[in-house]
Amino acid sequence: MAPSPHEESPVPPSQHRAPYFWLPNALTTGAMWAGFYAIVAAIDDNFSRAGMAIFIAMIFDGLDGRVARWTNTQSEFGKEYDSLSDMVSFGLAPAIVVYQFGVARIADYNAVWGKLGWLATFLYAACAAMRLARFNARAGTVDKRYFEGLPSPSAAAAVAGFIWLANEYQLSGLAALVLGFVLTTVIALLMVSSFAYWSFKELNPRGRVRWAYLLIIPVAYILISAGPGEALFGMFAAYVAHAPLIWIWRKIFHRRHRDTEAQAKP
Repeated sequence: MAPSPHEESPVPPSQHRAPYFWLPNALTTGAMWAGFYAIVAAIDDNFSRAGMAIFIAMIFDGLDGRVARWTNTQSEFGKEYDSLSDMVSFGLAPAIVVYQFGVARIADYNAVWGKLGWLATFLYAACAAMRLARFNARAGTVDKRYFEGLPSPSAAAAVAGFIWLANEYQLSGLAALVLGFVLTTVIALLMVSSFAYWSFKELNPRGRVRWAYLLIIPVAYILISAGPGEALFGMFAAYVAHAPLIWIWRKIFHRRHRDTEAQAKP
């Protein structure tokens, strides 16, 4: 039956969107651009700028989703585009930065060291891809308060922070290079682990915030102003380590509690 001329014809949902529906995707493009720039800077042996670019990509990545929710412009395209951008900025870029920084140098000591470094950087890229795929597949079923495994932006920040510091302090000996590849490997495995990382989504900026939390902001500004590389690496290294440390603490505490109960029984 043909619709009456007085009836409204269905309008595609895309036409009901706000005029600024492009803004989240523009921020996602900014994140991917920063990741691409990090790769180019690393190829040019400018590792400080490469590290800065990855942190800039994190800022863009943190904004695109929030802006999409604030403007009610979420879309399946945006989700897929964000995931691909994350793979460039937080998967490939950190792996290539580490490769450019260390593989050629460590190969001068021994060819085996060079192959191990190459494998470590590939492992990081592969684990980042698997971490993103798992996040997309389980997005609707997981506890929003926690991430399953280390988030790829935090992993990239820790790796980039280390390379930034190593470049600033000119750490190029065998020990420093091995430490860099070990750190890259551990962080890669943490991305695909089942450790619960706090997502900070419980914090509601519109609600009541404890005064102690407010102190974090000026303290962070002071630390970053005093030493950007040191402060950023320290903060993200602490975030990387907190989930495994909590898991170890709970295992030890649970074992002690179980042993105490066993001894108390007649």
